[in-house]
Amino acid sequence: MTQATAQAEWRRELRAMTALAVPVVLSELGWMLQGIVDTIMVGRLGPEAIGAVAVGNAVYYVPSLFGIGLLLGLDTLVSHAYGRNDHDACHHWLAQGVYLVCIVSPPLMLLLSAASLVFRHVGIDPAVAGPAGDYLRVLIWGTLPLLLYGAARRYLQGVGQVRVVTVTFVMANLLNWFGNWVLIYGRLGAPAMGVRGSALSTVIARVGMAAALIGFAWRYERSRGHPLFAGWAKPSLLKIKQMVRLGAPAAGQIVAEVGAWNLATFSAGFLTPVELATHTIALSYASLTYMVPLGVSAAAAVGVGHAIGAGNAPRARRAGWMALGLGTGFMFLAGVVLFAVPRPLIAVYTTDPRVMAVGPTLLLIAAAFQIFDGIQTVSTGALRGLGETRVPMIANLIGYWAIGLPLGFVLCFWMKRGVFGLWIGLTVALVVISTSLLHRWSKASRMASGHGL
Repeated sequence: MTQATAQAEWRRELRAMTALAVPVVLSELGWMLQGIVDTIMVGRLGPEAIGAVAVGNAVYYVPSLFGIGLLLGLDTLVSHAYGRNDHDACHHWLAQGVYLVCIVSPPLMLLLSAASLVFRHVGIDPAVAGPAGDYLRVLIWGTLPLLLYGAARRYLQGVGQVRVVTVTFVMANLLNWFGNWVLIYGRLGAPAMGVRGSALSTVIARVGMAAALIGFAWRYERSRGHPLFAGWAKPSLLKIKQMVRLGAPAAGQIVAEVGAWNLATFSAGFLTPVELATHTIALSYASLTYMVPLGVSAAAAVGVGHAIGAGNAPRARRAGWMALGLGTGFMFLAGVVLFAVPRPLIAVYTTDPRVMAVGPTLLLIAAAFQIFDGIQTVSTGALRGLGETRVPMIANLIGYWAIGLPLGFVLCFWMKRGVFGLWIGLTVALVVISTSLLHRWSKASRMASGHGL
């Protein structure tokens, strides 16, 4: 291959990866915005309502992410099938994803319903516990449409149709905002439902999201001469098991990662209110920047999967490295911003001098781990494109739970470093995880390309 040809292929890969990544990144930001809209819209009801929505969403978050994680195997299975031009297999995998959603939704809903009853018994302020339980008991009815949306989204991403996902999230956020305005405060003749109205608005928005994506999938495939529901596949226990074998480790990886940060937040509650507030602010910025490599990660899974399905392992390797370049490049820039202007960023939330004394240093730590967070996130997606989901789960379990959190607790509570100790431990975890996953991607993609070890 000549140098000019190689450069042309890299440019072509960059355009394809960017076209996949940008809509997915916007969708991840839209997912994050949905919870922010709920919090903002109940703000006028008082701090108890804000706390109730925050607690309800926090409890709902991990089980729902586990359900969504089980569907991540569709990234691999659909993209491989699409890469080899097997459209019937794409449809069959979507059908099995829908069946899996119908299996896992009821137990998740029962678990969340039980969780909503214990708020009053675990030390949460009664003024928050009651509304939080009400909020969660309404929100759980959005679980089935949320997971149906997840299955349809993975299918559409797998066949390269990603723009509609972004459009759907924009419309869902507008619908959620309007529903909040109507149902929380009793506009247009509707009853004033308070925080329950906010939850109901979110449920309605999620029903709309699921209907929109399934409807688009049907329309898209009909226009291509591959009717989606013609010959809809029957349940296949073998295929569902195959999907779970891929999805369960991915779900475990998500729970391990999110659980580690949630435990750090819970632990910060034992520190001073100033340290807890500073932790919350810094984490909000880290979560915001994380959405970009998370979207690139999904694009990497699809790009690599298409190439593997087409039997073009060198292109799969190029796609993965291109995604890593995009994700880590953005996180480098994000780290520069966090490093350069920490005080103005903290001031967006508060100018309290006690928080301003602690916050900038914490953002400097966040700046230090941005690149590592980008590497581990995009590597996870690239490996998923190869069909590898166990290694990221193991890396997260070891990195966070065997190394990072214990180190953070020792620094925080035993060595009296406070919230800085927690974040140093988490940073070490990210270094360990990113290094191991980058090595695994390099090795696995090289082997797939036929270049040996």
